[in-house]
Amino acid sequence: MVVNFIQFPQLMRNFTIAVLVLVVLMGCSDESPKLIKGQPMPGFILDRLESGSLDFPNALRGKVVAIRFWADWCPFCESEMKNIEPVYQQNQEQGLVILAINVRQDRKTAAAFIRKLNISYDVLLDRDGEVARRYGVIALPTTFIVDRQGNLHTRILGESTPEVFHKIVGELL
Repeated sequence: MVVNFIQFPQLMRNFTIAVLVLVVLMGCSDESPKLIKGQPMPGFILDRLESGSLDFPNALRGKVVAIRFWADWCPFCESEMKNIEPVYQQNQEQGLVILAINVRQDRKTAAAFIRKLNISYDVLLDRDGEVARRYGVIALPTTFIVDRQGNLHTRILGESTPEVFHKIVGELL
């Protein structure tokens, strides 16, 4: 068998290249989300931390929505969640909604974390991480700002300052 490989090095090289190309193409499949500025955001229905569920975007048509993905182990999530509360308070009457989506944690863990933050915006539970996956979340925190028509306006990967957050949502309000 080894003799055959030695006799046909070109065939083996071509086979190896074909396998590598296949592996790369599999990584580029349609499984990865393609969220594009100005395009509609994928919908979801998630349980609220307190009670009930929320149907996005149907329940929030005409609102500017900040969708924030977080977890209690994320070092930047706590400070950012506290820091955007004043921006929310200042702009909710103009149509700003914040959805803080906890990723892959149970209700008890999320509730313990939220209790110490004193925030008033909605907290949702993405227990299996399906919504985060569909949104292409690769790090926490990640925030998507959605315009009044339900289209992606801005994606923020990592921590943001209240000033930057206020400026972005201010463009849409």
